[in-house]
Amino acid sequence: MRIIGGKAKGTKLYTLEGENTRPTLDRVRESLFNILQFKLQESNFLDLFSGSGACGIEAVSRGARKAILCDKSKQAIQIIKKNVEKTHTKEKIEIYQTTFEEFLKTKLNEKPDIIFIDPPYNTNFAYEAVKIILNNELIKEDSIIIIETDQEKRVKQQLKELEIEIMDERKYGRVHLIFLEPKGKG
Repeated sequence: MRIIGGKAKGTKLYTLEGENTRPTLDRVRESLFNILQFKLQESNFLDLFSGSGACGIEAVSRGARKAILCDKSKQAIQIIKKNVEKTHTKEKIEIYQTTFEEFLKTKLNEKPDIIFIDPPYNTNFAYEAVKIILNNELIKEDSIIIIETDQEKRVKQQLKELEIEIMDERKYGRVHLIFLEPKGKG
C-alpha cells in the first residue's frame, strides 16, 4: 500500500498484520480522491476506522488542511503514527485512539468538510456513526460523508430513516462507496 498522489506520492505505508483490518484498495482510494479533488483543498477530513491511516494521510498529501484519524485499536494507532512520521504529515494530522462513538460524542471539536467511514463490513457501525453525526449536528450544510461497504443494500436501507441523502454511488468490484449529504441541501 502506498500514497497515490500529492506531496507524499509514492511513499509505501506500513500496514496492519492479520484479518482484523481491510485496507481500502489503492484503486478505490485513487478513485475516491479523484472524485473529491475539488472539495479536498483546505478541507478538514475525518477518517473514522482509520486502520493504517492511508486515507487521512492521502487527504493531507493532496491538500487537505487537516486530517483527523480515529481508531480504537492500539496496533492501528501505532501503525498510523509510523505512517504519519514516514510521510512527514505530522503537523496536519490529529490521532485519536478511542471508539467511534466516544470520539464523535466527546472529542470532535469542529465540523469536518469530509467524513470517510470505513468500518468492519459485518457491523452496523456505518449507520450508527451517521446517526450520531446527524443527531449531534457534527456536519456543515455542504459536508460530504462517504461510506465504504460491501453490503450497500443493507447500509442504504438503514440510512433511509435518517435525514441524509445519497448523492452518488460508485462500485469497485465488491466495494461500494456511498456519498451522502444532509437532506434539503440541494
